Amino acid sequence: MSDEIPEIAQKSPYGVEVTEGKSYFWCSCGKSQRQPFCDGSHKGSSFAPVKYTAEKTGKVFFCGCKNSDKQPLCDGSHTEL
Repeated sequence: MSDEIPEIAQKSPYGVEVTEGKSYFWCSCGKSQRQPFCDGSHKGSSFAPVKYTAEKTGKVFFCGCKNSDKQPLCDGSHTEL
C-alpha cells in the first residue's frame, strides 16, 4: 500500500449522467483536468483509474474528494474533510 495521498479535486460529488453498459474511468489521484474522469495525470504515481460500468442509464455521483470508501462513487466522506 502506498503512502501517497490523493489531491482533493472538490469537496462535493460530481453528478454525471451515465449510459447503461458504458464504462467510465474515475480519477483516483485528483490531478486529472477532466474530473471526475482520468486523463493519465496519475502516471508515475501509485494511483490508477477505477473502472465503473453503469448498471442503468441515469445520474450517479462520482466522488470528488477522492476519500470515499465506495470509490468511485460518493459516500459522503467530503463532509468530514
